[in-house]
Amino acid sequence: MNKLTKVGLSALCGSLAAVSSAHAGEMTVTGGVDMSWMSQEGPVTGNPIGMGSNLTFKGNGELDNGWTFDMTVALLNAAAYSNTNITLKMGGLGELDFNQGNSGNGIDAFDDKMPTAWEEPWGMGLGTGIALVSGVGTKPNVQYKTPTIGGITLTFAHSPDMAGADVNDKGAGGFTAGAKGAGTDVTVNVNPSFGTEILSGLNMFVGGHTTEHYNQTKGLNDYYEGVAGATFDIGPISLGMAKSGIFTGKTTTGTDTAWYKNTMYGVSFNVNDDLSLSYGNHESQAGYVNEDMNGSIITEVESFQVAYTMGGASIRYATSDVTNAAYQTANAFDKGADVISVSLAF
Repeated sequence: MNKLTKVGLSALCGSLAAVSSAHAGEMTVTGGVDMSWMSQEGPVTGNPIGMGSNLTFKGNGELDNGWTFDMTVALLNAAAYSNTNITLKMGGLGELDFNQGNSGNGIDAFDDKMPTAWEEPWGMGLGTGIALVSGVGTKPNVQYKTPTIGGITLTFAHSPDMAGADVNDKGAGGFTAGAKGAGTDVTVNVNPSFGTEILSGLNMFVGGHTTEHYNQTKGLNDYYEGVAGATFDIGPISLGMAKSGIFTGKTTTGTDTAWYKNTMYGVSFNVNDDLSLSYGNHESQAGYVNEDMNGSIITEVESFQVAYTMGGASIRYATSDVTNAAYQTANAFDKGADVISVSLAF
């Protein structure tokens, strides 16, 4: 009996080894947990204790011609997956990325690239409601990235249906009359050194997006987004500034938002390898179809942040304030908050 068991196990191990060798890939799991305490100024905070968790599954492999592929499935504070993507790295031919969920492809990667010790100013739980550029990044999309040549990298991203939702394999999304159609993003990222060390930390970026509307007779013109900015790292200091804009395509109802204009900047300072400080500001102006009657409203948020890392643990603190949150001018929409967070990574 024992002998037969050993033979069976040996055969099984041999089969597993053969399968592993044939696929030549691996799967890893990483993740972390976040615990926070928020104290709001003005509104009743209620329960100030927050918790979040995330898991990321990553797999990779190699084809016979030397091309490699990566697969990522992320679960970020959700019961279902938040994002999944498959990236085919084709050597000197660039990369192809197939993505569902909130991908960060296209100009979504440039919604706010300002340096920060922890989070973007609008991401501190104040409900700022700031309209950010996102392009095709929030929809199922395919992106091609060129090889970096002379410090220049281009991306082209496309979503066949900007009104659609994620679908399973061998499935298709439905059609909604009068809704958004296909969307396309183009971005350029430049790291010019010009042969001088002082410019090695300079990064410039620009991107544009357009979405077609099926039915333009209902006052819906095509939808556009754009962004441009730069960051600069010099020693322990990082600086950044960018502008972005959104044209909604709405033209009929006077109270409809016709456009958004955003200006953002930030500075961070690495005191040492573990401690960093930052200040960030994001201002967003909303304009309406009937500007003579409704004018425009500016939402502005600023945040001071401190972060300290000890191995796999991080302690972060932020104090933030927002004026006219969600483009509302009542006093209740001017508010602030202090947040303390502890993060543990594994």
